[in-house]
Amino acid sequence: MISVLTIAGSDSGGGAGIQADLLTIGALGAHGLSVIVALTAQNTSGVKAVRKVELDFIEKQLEAVFEDFSIQAVKTGMLWEEEVIEIVCSNFKKYQVKNLVVDPVMVAKSGDRLLKEEAILALKEKLFPLAKVITPNLPEAEALLGFGIRSRKEMVEAGKRLLDFGPQAVLLKGGHLEDEPWDLLVFSKGHLWLKGERIPWEAHGTGCSFSAALATFLGMGYEVQEAALRAKRFVQEGIRMAKSVGRGFKVVDPLASLRKGASRWEVIKGLKEAYHRLESKASSEIIPEVGSNLVYALEGAQDEEEVAGIEGRIVKVGKTFKRVGEIDFGASTHMARLVLEVMRFYPFLRSVMNIRYDPIFIEKGKKMGFKILSLDRKKEPEDVKRREGASLRWMVREVLKEAQEVPDLIYDEGDIGKEPMIRVLGKDPQEVVDKVLKLSGD
Repeated sequence: MISVLTIAGSDSGGGAGIQADLLTIGALGAHGLSVIVALTAQNTSGVKAVRKVELDFIEKQLEAVFEDFSIQAVKTGMLWEEEVIEIVCSNFKKYQVKNLVVDPVMVAKSGDRLLKEEAILALKEKLFPLAKVITPNLPEAEALLGFGIRSRKEMVEAGKRLLDFGPQAVLLKGGHLEDEPWDLLVFSKGHLWLKGERIPWEAHGTGCSFSAALATFLGMGYEVQEAALRAKRFVQEGIRMAKSVGRGFKVVDPLASLRKGASRWEVIKGLKEAYHRLESKASSEIIPEVGSNLVYALEGAQDEEEVAGIEGRIVKVGKTFKRVGEIDFGASTHMARLVLEVMRFYPFLRSVMNIRYDPIFIEKGKKMGFKILSLDRKKEPEDVKRREGASLRWMVREVLKEAQEVPDLIYDEGDIGKEPMIRVLGKDPQEVVDKVLKLSGD
């Protein structure tokens, strides 16, 4: 197992700093080491106080980890003051650190300062030249360079200027751009754009987790470009599944990928239990002519392989119905697209079932207080009809973009070649089956 060292400040709120770094390093399968250079009284809303660690104790921490462990990569975060930077640089030279990632942490997400103004010069002149990669965000890059960065063109120029400070590469994070948050990796022979996705919330600890992931991947032996791409995907998942644990910003979840993987068996188990209940209590009157499916997505699912369903659908067999195949991930492309589109608006609505359209079902739903939305499929644009898999995504977007309440049902009365259909939505398949049974019951 490789060892990765983080040198940074401690976050008492557990969302950033040393705490986020160690979670990230561990989640990626490495052993995390730490040297704490400052203590922060911090939570998801802000930094209440900062206390520096005595310089001689920082020196002792560095000595302890470098003398005992074979360290494949190092990342620095909050360093607080010039004297700390000098000690850190001296030890990097002494122990010939190679895979160094410098996250030039200056200001917390809340706006509180985490690096003294007079330490910026030492950061540029002493630490940057030792780095394989530096990872400033746009405000940090502006503070380092002294000019504004508002566009991708300006990011390229800024990246080149930052490269002049001596690092082997610069990864300029574009989360503060007004358009899509693309990051830019600049190196001596060119640059590489890392595509980003705008997630509708800010998360505390993203920069820390990103730089820790980048250092870990470098320590594993990946080249800078591949390590950057992997770190980007890792932190995007952590932001997408960020946790609301305090009263302020959400907190990035470095364990998001592990949690998603571990929950696969729960999703399959939940689907099986819900289907058995449906099969024992419902009649074939709920099944449309084209068949039905019941799907359940992983938390934070992004593609069809992260949505479980029933292979071959649920079909009528006389007065009953049966599932044709097994319950597995990637089993229902059609319904997977639908639930993924629903989750773009309501991430907690992770399960959907399509059932036969019947005005009686709709009336029952209204009487029970279900929130019901409808769409006229005849209004579907011709170009959408011609694109494979586009119809359901269009329908969901059209319905949900104007929705004022979380829906229970979405229905349409069909069109030429399109069977009328009701889609029943819920947070899990048990809730969906509950609603289906209520609609179809006496």
